[in-house]
Amino acid sequence: MYKVGLVMNEKPHLDEKALAELQDVMEDEFDILISTYLSDSRDRIEALRSALRSADADSFTRSAHSFKGSSVNIGAPRLGAICMEAEVAGREGRLGQADNILEVMEREFNTISNMLERTLRA
Repeated sequence: MYKVGLVMNEKPHLDEKALAELQDVMEDEFDILISTYLSDSRDRIEALRSALRSADADSFTRSAHSFKGSSVNIGAPRLGAICMEAEVAGREGRLGQADNILEVMEREFNTISNMLERTLRA
């Protein structure tokens, strides 16, 4: 079973500074950005699941890469690092490990999702 590496455990769930900067830049559009990220991320997770079901390593790799970029940009470095692990596993054709990485990724996304949804209500 895949275990989150020590480096990933040292990364915060959310980079509060990056999130605050994003909020300053986006101003009134910040809530829309967060809502869009959350919705798109759910779609990306489903695309990753679908790629695993069909044993499509290329699709898995592309979806993980896309999810990594959006997660890092939104200020979710731990999730970004997990997505990078998934991307590498897909690129190397290690879809057996990718299934476990996806489970860890989903748990981390749920944590991030709850944290971000609280910022929307604040």
